[in-house]
Amino acid sequence: MPKDVSSLQLALHERAPDTTLTRWLYQELRRAILDRRLLPGTRLPATRDFALQYGVSRGTVVTVFEQLQAEGYLIGRVGAGTRINERLSQDVLKKQAPQLRAIKLPGPIRGLPTSRPALPFRPYEPALEEFPVEIWARVAGRRLRRSPSSLLAGGDPRGYAPLRETIAAYLGSSRGVNCSADSVVMVSGVQQGLDLIARLLIKPGEAVWVEDPGYFGAIAAFRQAGAKIIPVPVDESGLSVSQGEKLWKSAKAAYLTPAHQFPLGMAMPADRRITVLKWARDTGAFLIEDDYDSEYRFDGRPMPALQGLDKAGSVIFLGSFNKVLFPSLRLGYLVLPPALLDPLLALRLGVDLHPPSLDQAILCDFMTEGHLGRHIRRMRDMYAERLAALQHEARKYLEGLLDVSPIQAGLNTAGFLRNGMSSRQAEALAANHGIEALGLDRFTLRRRNVEGLLLGFAAFDEREIRRGIVTLVRALEQGASLSNVRSVAQLERVK
Repeated sequence: MPKDVSSLQLALHERAPDTTLTRWLYQELRRAILDRRLLPGTRLPATRDFALQYGVSRGTVVTVFEQLQAEGYLIGRVGAGTRINERLSQDVLKKQAPQLRAIKLPGPIRGLPTSRPALPFRPYEPALEEFPVEIWARVAGRRLRRSPSSLLAGGDPRGYAPLRETIAAYLGSSRGVNCSADSVVMVSGVQQGLDLIARLLIKPGEAVWVEDPGYFGAIAAFRQAGAKIIPVPVDESGLSVSQGEKLWKSAKAAYLTPAHQFPLGMAMPADRRITVLKWARDTGAFLIEDDYDSEYRFDGRPMPALQGLDKAGSVIFLGSFNKVLFPSLRLGYLVLPPALLDPLLALRLGVDLHPPSLDQAILCDFMTEGHLGRHIRRMRDMYAERLAALQHEARKYLEGLLDVSPIQAGLNTAGFLRNGMSSRQAEALAANHGIEALGLDRFTLRRRNVEGLLLGFAAFDEREIRRGIVTLVRALEQGASLSNVRSVAQLERVK
């Protein structure tokens, strides 16, 4: 029976015709050690095994090993084999780092807290503990047992056809979106959708309107595409079209969040929607409608999407299941005008070919069996109660410090500072007291008159919200000198 050969495999470069076998093997092993492809402490095969693996004589291997031991690269001990020297100088192993183009994280997401569990008032987290995991597991198990092998093979670059049909019907009934399955393209979420759209629509130097303050992910996507960013102020009705026209009338596109402006929370009324659609039609611009959390509307009837009013094929509609269900799902969608469908799919094929079919099939079953609708209705009621608790506690304890904005939809709301403090100061004070509230200055570009905090309520029950407000008051009092703020002693009694 032949002797077992060590499993160590090392890729060696071809030997140059004018290089001896011994010299070639020495250079290859030494290079592998210096490049850290062979790490300190790695055991090498016995010389006989090494010779068999690489088709050289044992004498050649012995000569090379002895030379590397003499230079301190290897250590050989009787009974312990030959290993890479663990005490090899780090200066010897240090490689010249390649010179890469410096890319920094966007300012708004630097230092974002990632602790688990979430602390009040993390603004970007749904109530994950309320997700019906057992139902999802049952649907997933059934789908896995019944899936044909074709579902494992790949898929359409637009996404799983039954899911796209289900989404088209869902958007038509719940959001007033005018679409068919053919115009729906599945993506990993709003951010991937924005990246694809930015690279498809924008040539370097072309202008794009963005809301100010607004969503940093959209700004990052447009900047990476080389766009000229035009910060357009928002007012009580959302993005100001008149201000945008004064700043740069002939922009190529505009990004907006009409159902629930991020981060200030207002909804765009009908007259402003008509105005922005007219601007897009007159200039040939595209409107990128981010419908990131409008499923959770607490007051009045659901507001129809801007896309449903579009008669000129100007609106690209983006949505996601990552907040409605859970962030690690990584499934969202685009609804595209017909003229953009094939160009976007061609671009997409250079990125990831197609979205994951099996996860889409599970989501499709979850929707068609009615679980998504029931989950949304349940969470809408819960989030409405949590928003009411936040607003009640804020009125009770934050008077003179922070005015919490009334909103009708979403998972978070803005609080505007009334004590002369800056957003940055308030965020830092809150963080020092274990509160995850983000300063509104993270989301501004040119504006300097928006001072406040973004407060999430979805992930916290009423007790956590009350305690969080008490702690936030303590934090903000450190930077305030207002006489009408309740004392810490009074606040202790509410614990």
